[in-house]
Amino acid sequence: MTTSEFDSLRPPEPSGRRRRRRRAGAPGPQVGADGSREMPMVPEAEFTSYYGRPVVKAPPWGEDVPAYLFLGGLAGGSALLAAGAQFTRRPTLRRNARLGAITAIGLGSVALVRDLGRPERFLNMLRTVKVTSPMSIGSWILAAFGAGAGVTTALELDRMTGRRFPLGPLRRVLPFVDGAAGVWTALFAPPLAAYTAVLLADTAVPTWNAARDELPFLFVGSAALSAGGLAMITTPLAETGPARTFAVAGAVTKVAASEVMKHRMDPTVAQTLHHGGAGKMLRASEILTVVGGLGALLAGRHRAIAVGSGLALLASSALTRFGIFEAGIHSAKDPKYTIVPQKRRLAARRAAGITDDSITTAG
Repeated sequence: MTTSEFDSLRPPEPSGRRRRRRRAGAPGPQVGADGSREMPMVPEAEFTSYYGRPVVKAPPWGEDVPAYLFLGGLAGGSALLAAGAQFTRRPTLRRNARLGAITAIGLGSVALVRDLGRPERFLNMLRTVKVTSPMSIGSWILAAFGAGAGVTTALELDRMTGRRFPLGPLRRVLPFVDGAAGVWTALFAPPLAAYTAVLLADTAVPTWNAARDELPFLFVGSAALSAGGLAMITTPLAETGPARTFAVAGAVTKVAASEVMKHRMDPTVAQTLHHGGAGKMLRASEILTVVGGLGALLAGRHRAIAVGSGLALLASSALTRFGIFEAGIHSAKDPKYTIVPQKRRLAARRAAGITDDSITTAG
């Protein structure tokens, strides 16, 4: 007979089929809590069930994915900041933000393709539109944003080279193209910054799924503070006013979303945000957010402080994305973070008298 590694975990089979007569005074069959006369053969499952193996499969993503999460947010925030600079007539801030956006989305696309393995896998995502798939919608957001960012970057390079691009009669329509491309890119900037949070939360990974309501706000706030920080580094003080405001608003949003997320998450799952490498990165991110935000708010008119604050904000955003990513991967590998919250939710439903659905039973 063929055996498996799990046979040793089964209760032993009886040696014979004949029933033995109970002696006088010997204990009879145990009566269960529900009145039955059957003894439970399997103990109640603990969080080490499933033979100690993960309950959910961790995504097979490498370090390129959190890098893309950070760079995509930076690109979206920079494009939105560039649109504001365009309408408030700050040409240097507009140029630097646009160049930052195209650089970030270019590097982020490289990281994404590296993780996918082959470029055609991304192109295959553009063959259809599936509104229920964050990956499908995100691919189209990325493509539309990249097209707009490419046009605005070409226009900026034309200005930087003294309008030497051989555009011919097309140069007369450049003012209209410039405005339309800037607005187009800005429209796709917030979805680009937020869709990756929806993509993570749509999985069964415990940490990401538990943070599904707050994660988009956390990512958008992180994108805003990183874009403001980059502009504070690359742009003269005379035009960094909107960038400082943008960075402070992003820092406030990020801190508020982070605190609400930790408060509303299951306490067991929330442990992944405080322990190990993820905990160290997220704690450092919180400190850098406060330091960079205060620097942008109180001392942003000093060039050295502005640059230091911008670097702190960029590092904070990167650590946030890498920390959230690491916490999610860790939660998927340990069955405790799946089973313990499930038991807690089941007990709460039973305590509320909900025993007639497919989730609870009246046992």
